[in-house]
Amino acid sequence: MFTVHQQTIRLYEKEGLIEPKRSEGNTRLFSEEDISKLEEIIHLTHQLGINIAGVEMIFKLKKQIQKMQKEMNKVFETAQEELDKESETSKHVIKASAQQLMKIKHEKPITTHEAQPKHEVEPVDIDNWEIEYDNE
Repeated sequence: MFTVHQQTIRLYEKEGLIEPKRSEGNTRLFSEEDISKLEEIIHLTHQLGINIAGVEMIFKLKKQIQKMQKEMNKVFETAQEELDKESETSKHVIKASAQQLMKIKHEKPITTHEAQPKHEVEPVDIDNWEIEYDNE
């Protein structure tokens, strides 16, 4: 099935790169995941020239990246949930404020005359102004 010798597959198993299940007769049983992993190992070692230690390091780094991706996804989901909650809260506050404004508007309509502040200004008679001068 693969372009490598059985001893090479045994070596990959011995190094812990793959972990196929065993039948009662001790025959290796490869899952789809095992086959994918084995194909990746063969590609890395034979086509790219990476040694077994390098392959182990690549797999460890891939595992760390996947773990970090899951953690980041969880952080993003939590942040999105919080944003959704805040958005809903804001919508309720805006709706309540709009309802209060409508209630106030319907209680007592304000005319333009009432809306302007009333300032009593005394009229000034500018014809009777007197100017005093200092004659020193």
